[in-house]
Amino acid sequence: MTTSTLFPSPAQSPVPPPRPARDSFWTRIATELAGAIGSGVYAPGDRLPSEHALAEQFGVNRHTIRRSLASLCSQGLVRITQGSGTYVEDFAVDLALGKRTRHQQGLAQAGLRGSLVVLGEQTVRSTAALAKALQVPARSPLLALRVMGEAEGQPLHLSERYFPLPRFESLAAVVRETGSITAGFAAHGVADYTRRESRITAELPSAEVAAQLRQPATRPVLLVESLNVDLAGTPIEWARAWFAGDRVKLTIDHHEQH
Repeated sequence: MTTSTLFPSPAQSPVPPPRPARDSFWTRIATELAGAIGSGVYAPGDRLPSEHALAEQFGVNRHTIRRSLASLCSQGLVRITQGSGTYVEDFAVDLALGKRTRHQQGLAQAGLRGSLVVLGEQTVRSTAALAKALQVPARSPLLALRVMGEAEGQPLHLSERYFPLPRFESLAAVVRETGSITAGFAAHGVADYTRRESRITAELPSAEVAAQLRQPATRPVLLVESLNVDLAGTPIEWARAWFAGDRVKLTIDHHEQH
C-alpha cells in the first residue's frame, strides 16, 4: 500500500555533510566491531576485549576506541559497565503477530515491561489508498500518530498510525497518558478489536527511522503494514511500523487469540 508518510522520504532528507577525516578511524572501527557482533564473532553476553587491547589491535589510541564503543552503545549493540567492561547486548524480543496483537501484552508474555510513546500527532486528509483501507471517503480527516514502541528503555519499533475522525478524536490524549492503543480504543467504545491483515517486508530504513531506532541506516528493518477492525468488521486503524531487525523476532500466530 502506498500512502503519504509522516517521515521525509530519503529523497527529501538533507544529505549529511562528509565526515571529517579525524572521524574515519572511530567510525571504521565501530563498523568493524558491529560486523563482528552481527556475524557471531562476539555472541550476546560476551565481553569485548579491553580498550587497551582494542587500541593495540587497531593501532589507535584509547580515546578513539571509546568513541567507537560509545557509538555501538548508542545503537543498542553493546552495554558499557563501569569497572567491568563492554558487553554485547543480549536484548531480543519475540513478538507474535496474530488476530489480537497488543504491544504491552506481547512484552508481558516475554517478561518485559514497555509502552507506546506518542512522538507526534496531526490531522491529515486521507489519500485514496488510506480511504480504501479504512473505508472512508477520500480526503476525509484522519488522526495521524507517530509512535515509538519501547521495552526496558530500548526502541523496538517506530510506527505511523491512522484513525478515522471524528470517531477517535481524543485517542491521542489517552495513548499519551496510558501508553496503550488498546486503552485509547476502549475510551472510544471499542472494547475489543482484531487484526485483519499484516504484510511484512524487509527494507533499509530512512535516516530518520534509523536514528529513532538507534541503529545504522545500513541495517535492514522489518516493515509491517497492518489493518485493525472492530468486532463489527469496520476498519479502525491502518498502521505502518518499522521494527529493529536485531532486537525483534516476529512470529506469525495462526491460532485464535482470546
